[in-house]
Amino acid sequence: MFNKGDTVSVLDEAINGIVLATNGNQVTIETEDGFTMNFTDKELLKVSNSNNLLDTIQRINVDEIAKEKAIPKPRSFVKERKDKHEGGVPEFDLHIEKLVKNKQGMSNYDILTLQADTAKRHIEFAIRNRIPKIVFIHGVGEGVLKAELDFLLGRYDSIDFKEANYQKYGQGATEVYIKQNNKQ
Repeated sequence: MFNKGDTVSVLDEAINGIVLATNGNQVTIETEDGFTMNFTDKELLKVSNSNNLLDTIQRINVDEIAKEKAIPKPRSFVKERKDKHEGGVPEFDLHIEKLVKNKQGMSNYDILTLQADTAKRHIEFAIRNRIPKIVFIHGVGEGVLKAELDFLLGRYDSIDFKEANYQKYGQGATEVYIKQNNKQ
């Protein structure tokens, strides 16, 4: 790309000079101050002696610049397979920020009570409407809400529960299975 005798400018520094030699992508220049320095060809820009802007523009390789500026494609991740029976499973987020607009003034007891009451309403709704499975998102935290949820779920005979899919929810969710009996 550079030839001996070309006038060049260093891209990120205020250094100009003349090419003395090239070796692969290494270019040796003599600066205007008389120093000999080595740079890679990507660090240098050929300076034309003519003031003709059109000549300078024509020497710019637009395709190469576009390739450097291109945004890399995001990696594709393996999509989770859904079970045939797993249509839209209702998910209920019990984080307090999802339940109230402003939690200021609420004690920890008030927050936990509201979260437990919300979970109880959703459980009873699922039982009444014969929804076979629901998911509660409770987060990891200190485990107080999870313990309260486990206690609440343990009071129902028609319910089984376990930790939800780790890949989808991490450790902060519980799957609830409602056993259907035909007598209702």
